[in-house]
Amino acid sequence: MQLKLLKQFARIQQTAFRMEDFDGIQHFPECGGIGIFVGTVRNHHQGKAVRALKYTAYAPVAEKMIREIEQQIQIKYQVSYVRVVHRIGELEVGETAIITMAYAAHRREAFAACEEAVERVKHEVPVWKEEFYMDGSSQYVEGCCIRKDHAPETDHSNHTEDLHCHHHHVAPHACQSPSN
Repeated sequence: MQLKLLKQFARIQQTAFRMEDFDGIQHFPECGGIGIFVGTVRNHHQGKAVRALKYTAYAPVAEKMIREIEQQIQIKYQVSYVRVVHRIGELEVGETAIITMAYAAHRREAFAACEEAVERVKHEVPVWKEEFYMDGSSQYVEGCCIRKDHAPETDHSNHTEDLHCHHHHVAPHACQSPSN
């Protein structure tokens, strides 16, 4: 078996990252499926017009956690390649915030690995998102960790404004309403 020399790059980056910057599928002849997710900055959130976002992270921990998530997913789904890159800094509407790529023998495993990588990074890694609105206001967006395999056990019918999920998360803790 030939040892593959893979590209080395930071998982938390301040500059734009492109799919071409990942290792190419040609280095993985055993793979026939590619799962890709590209998350971009959208122009709205909860009825407010978004002008831009600013992502911040504790990079040493975020780097380590992303790499651990990649390794765990690679083992879980038996895929050959999983990589996630998350941007930090100020991003305008339309700019790429996160890219996830997974290579597997078949599409099902590639899609599953890619999806779980995005969900885990957005819910577990210390990356915070501040939204800047067209009206001049801004706020940090509270994230949540609700996954398909985890849901809060309390009645949130009176707290719908306090609990919400976003494309990227704000804090590495469980979803909580102010009353929790």
